[in-house]
Amino acid sequence: MWFLEKYADNVVVVSELGEKLTYGDLLISSEKLAAQISEKCLIFCLCRNCAGSLLGYVTFLNNGIVPLLLDAQIDRQLLINLTETYKPDYFWIHSDMESDFESYKAVYSDYNYTLMKTSYNYEYPLFKELALLLTTSGSTGSRKLVRQSYTNIKANMVAIAKYLEIDETERSITTLPMNYTYGLSIINSHLYAGASLIMTEKTLVQKEFWQQFKAHGTTSFSGVPYTYEMLNKLRFIKMKLPALRTMTQAGGKLLPELHKKFAEYARDTGKRFYVMYGQTEATARMSYLPYQKSVEKYGSMGIAIPGGKFTLIDVDEMEITEPEITGELVYEGPNVTLGYAEQGQDLARGDERHGRLVTGDMAKMDGDGFYYIVGRKKRFLKIFGNRVNLDETEQLLKTRFNEVEVACGGVDDKMYIFITDGTLVQDLRQYIIDKTGLNHIAFTVKHIKKISKNESGKTIYEDLEQYFN
Repeated sequence: MWFLEKYADNVVVVSELGEKLTYGDLLISSEKLAAQISEKCLIFCLCRNCAGSLLGYVTFLNNGIVPLLLDAQIDRQLLINLTETYKPDYFWIHSDMESDFESYKAVYSDYNYTLMKTSYNYEYPLFKELALLLTTSGSTGSRKLVRQSYTNIKANMVAIAKYLEIDETERSITTLPMNYTYGLSIINSHLYAGASLIMTEKTLVQKEFWQQFKAHGTTSFSGVPYTYEMLNKLRFIKMKLPALRTMTQAGGKLLPELHKKFAEYARDTGKRFYVMYGQTEATARMSYLPYQKSVEKYGSMGIAIPGGKFTLIDVDEMEITEPEITGELVYEGPNVTLGYAEQGQDLARGDERHGRLVTGDMAKMDGDGFYYIVGRKKRFLKIFGNRVNLDETEQLLKTRFNEVEVACGGVDDKMYIFITDGTLVQDLRQYIIDKTGLNHIAFTVKHIKKISKNESGKTIYEDLEQYFN
């Protein structure tokens, strides 16, 4: 997947402590880790933004081993559910977590990460082209995974490196978790170009983040809409960041006024600002708005990435060719993933999409061929860049609060949860925060007397929209 020896002398990781790891160092450590595993198998990787986590990911993909990337802070019951469903052969965890997995055997450690052998032994056959598994809605613990192939990952990272013009001189700082498709795409494309990653678990509201940002001459960073809302509050555009060249945004639609503000800032300071669009089902990116058009076309998701193609279809699945007509967005390209897995047996399945993805997003195209997202066909929200399935979240809550009625709705970066028992509002709020790990400001819990239903007993979600702020 990556030719580490090609960039052996280049720095691949700068740690929070300022320690530097070269591509050559990574290659040597990778060979040692790979030697511990005899054949293609499934590994659960509990990810942090650090060198050890990166070592595991690079090793596994370069040696035909299939990782499922998960947040190291995942709810333990959700992790148990995934483990029972997919029966991984190994875990790759931070060494300070070993005591939490004492029923497994530690077989190897490096860069503060440890390889743990489970009691499972190649329980499910793996499709030969299966490279990587990512969750579709990890915050709610869904067992539904996206199956990505080696071709998918390589095609997407090459396209991203091309349109972002990433080269060996780039130094990107981590602002997103590596188990999140957007964060991972940054890692993939920078490794492909022989560039450097400043890996940190600090957030942009901590002074240590900005100290690292400046000390290591960060040239680029990325964020979801919430990131840019925070940057706006932090008066980012007043900061002195002479090394910064590029800013990228994906993970949901940025408010048009913020898009315009950051686009104008980039133009006026000689920087590049790219707004992009993607889904895990397309490996990562499907579109980008060229930075030269960022002010003129603010609010747009741009055009298809190199090698990709967009079309719009109507309710009868007929192609829409006229501008300014809304339809469902369809993407075609080599980065369209194999399909889903919902049980262990699905890991043996082949390519079920054949390069075509019906995105579920509603969009329109202007007269110049630039696309604009106008809404979603399915019940998903983007909460601070994390895709959350409203139906799965609702089911999670109904399982816990099964004696009352519960419904979920909302808009990007704000979920509204409705419950018919006012005495349970605080309990429900704390429960959803604990289960998802998302900030409390992402949720509003409302007590209402009745949740409207149709004659089939299904919730009429449109009636709940009156409560949205």
